[in-house]
Amino acid sequence: MNASPSTPARGRPRASSRAVLEEAASELFLEQGYARTSVDQIARRAGVSRGTFFNYFAGKADVFWGEVDEQLDRLPELLGASALAPAGAIDAALSEMAKRFGPDRVPWILSHFEAIGSPDEVLAAATRRVTRAAEALRVFVAERTNGHPQDLGVALVVNAALALALSAMQSWIAAGPTRGGLDGHLSLVVAMRREALAGDLEPDR
Repeated sequence: MNASPSTPARGRPRASSRAVLEEAASELFLEQGYARTSVDQIARRAGVSRGTFFNYFAGKADVFWGEVDEQLDRLPELLGASALAPAGAIDAALSEMAKRFGPDRVPWILSHFEAIGSPDEVLAAATRRVTRAAEALRVFVAERTNGHPQDLGVALVVNAALALALSAMQSWIAAGPTRGGLDGHLSLVVAMRREALAGDLEPDR
């Protein structure tokens, strides 16, 4: 008889961990969809308590962002440690973060978003991560340039960096099994920006 969503899977380790909860959530989301899966079901499938779930995640939509959040935690320190100009410091920090995402470390939710019903709640969780990154970048650029986080010049630097990072991530996800690491895609996007600014990507006439 198949295990119900509330029954821990046979042979699953009883020790709590983020990885076990992520695995349980991914199974349930694919089996019955995101909307029909509750935190209680995820915790039971993982063999842990509801309270243990919330020791790791703020909510159901946050289950698959753990590694992203870890890198966002590092961002202010990486930026502050660089002696480069703001744009260069941001490129270096993003590259260092990207090294943690190899070909087999694509956040599960990014490649299964449509499969689980494209829930607005998950999209909102992704947006919160982008907003968090933007805030860290704004603070850094403003401090480094003696400006204000809301200055137009600060916004231009930050928005350009976010566009590069998101473009690299989209390319990385779409590349499939031969994708390599995220850092390679980021390096390519940065190089393309450099060529464009140098006038090497002029349109065909």
